[in-house]
Amino acid sequence: MKSICIKTNNSNLLDYLLNELKNLDVDNVYFSCNKFKCYNNIIIHYKGTDIDLFLGKISSILSFLVIDELEEDLLKNLISQNYFYFNHSEKNTILQTCFDIIADNFSSFFEEKFNVLYDNFFNYLSSNKNIVLLGFVNFRLKDYLEILDNIVNQAVNSFIVEKEYCEFISLLKLYINSQPNNSNIIHLVYTKSESILLDENKNIIHVSDDIFNAKYLSDISFSSNDYALNSLLNLLPKKLYIHLIDDYIDEFINTLTLIFEKRIVLCTDCNICHLYKHSPLRFSVTNKE
Repeated sequence: MKSICIKTNNSNLLDYLLNELKNLDVDNVYFSCNKFKCYNNIIIHYKGTDIDLFLGKISSILSFLVIDELEEDLLKNLISQNYFYFNHSEKNTILQTCFDIIADNFSSFFEEKFNVLYDNFFNYLSSNKNIVLLGFVNFRLKDYLEILDNIVNQAVNSFIVEKEYCEFISLLKLYINSQPNNSNIIHLVYTKSESILLDENKNIIHVSDDIFNAKYLSDISFSSNDYALNSLLNLLPKKLYIHLIDDYIDEFINTLTLIFEKRIVLCTDCNICHLYKHSPLRFSVTNKE
């Protein structure tokens, strides 16, 4: 006979375990719940002969319990301990980003977490009769907590990049709204992440790559489009027509829309659009002097 005692004072975890044990599809299993001293004790007796099967079922239940009932609090604790300098709202944003990271690759993350938890519970229960649930989670699940810690680090990095991006946009909006317009109309012809600037007479504007005259400084990069952005910040058009030759809006176009706001007009079907749709070689024209 194999006996296991699971100790916890968390009523949610207690209910979760009792419900799972009621539905356990293993014969010769008997359990009871009693309170002794500090803990509520779930005592499970197995009178069968396949000990590995029994331990595997209990290990699975405990692994699912950690993921379903404890993982969110563990993520919150990691964020609070390692990134205490963020405010409450920022921490909530980071937590939500953690959920998004997990959801984007759910099957892979779940398999990795479950396997680590299962192995830890199975190995421990193979040679121990008593397990203090929260103590075990906090002090004996190092590999699992490292997985969560890596997710938190990814979420923080994503949050910082997004925050810097928003600050970058705000600074550029402040700049263009405080300066007089230097041109009336500018056309930006855009395809496959390449751009050509045209003046209101549809003549090509040579894009400046002089970093010393740049109107912005940021770690955010749009590759060759950095120079187009810098030129637009020098030209400061009253109206900016963006001709989307591929009908595709990417990060760079979204950024221009955020910066220039009401000055932007998106176009996919005009004489300029048709010209560049049928003359792709025009994009080989060198934009730099």
